[in-house]
Amino acid sequence: MVAHWNWMDPAIANLQPVLDSYWLMIHVAVIVASYGPFTLGMILGVVVLLLMIFTNKDNKDKLLINIKELTIINEMALTVGLVMLTIGNFLGGMWANESWGRYWGWDPKETWALISIMVYAFVIHMRLVPGLRSRFGFNLASIIAFSSIMMTYFGVNFYLAGLHSYASGDQIVSVKFIAIAFGIVGILAFFAYRKYAKFYKK
Repeated sequence: MVAHWNWMDPAIANLQPVLDSYWLMIHVAVIVASYGPFTLGMILGVVVLLLMIFTNKDNKDKLLINIKELTIINEMALTVGLVMLTIGNFLGGMWANESWGRYWGWDPKETWALISIMVYAFVIHMRLVPGLRSRFGFNLASIIAFSSIMMTYFGVNFYLAGLHSYASGDQIVSVKFIAIAFGIVGILAFFAYRKYAKFYKK
């Protein structure tokens, strides 16, 4: 919606010349839209781990059905997100060629978008590796992989310098916050794995 408002007069400040392009609507809309399925996948991963934590002898059969269904939905969401992110990355290359005269330049944003694509490609293909084929592993990976999206979206803008860094220096996310987030995921994973190993692991 915001991308399609680019016909309006910028009331706050002048738009940077590189952003004054029809590619803004196309590239940014596709990339940001891909973050939606990734966020959904992360939320579903958290829900599945919570279901594992709340598993006991009486409800394990019922919860297993829910865990299976949510894992399938999670995989579909990540697949949609990966396809959109990959297409958005190629569209970004088209815009880069038009604006900067090259398709790829290893700018931090471009590099982290590529890292995100590789991370999610690995997560989706984990089921093809016998040692990594588990519902616990997939759902935990869908949570951890979301950190690459957070780095691509926030980290590059606020922490790294590059052609895509429009707010460099305004650090809104501290290292303490990141450590707390990983600590919460670690605790969640620890308790979920205990129940997974007890009731679901074959």
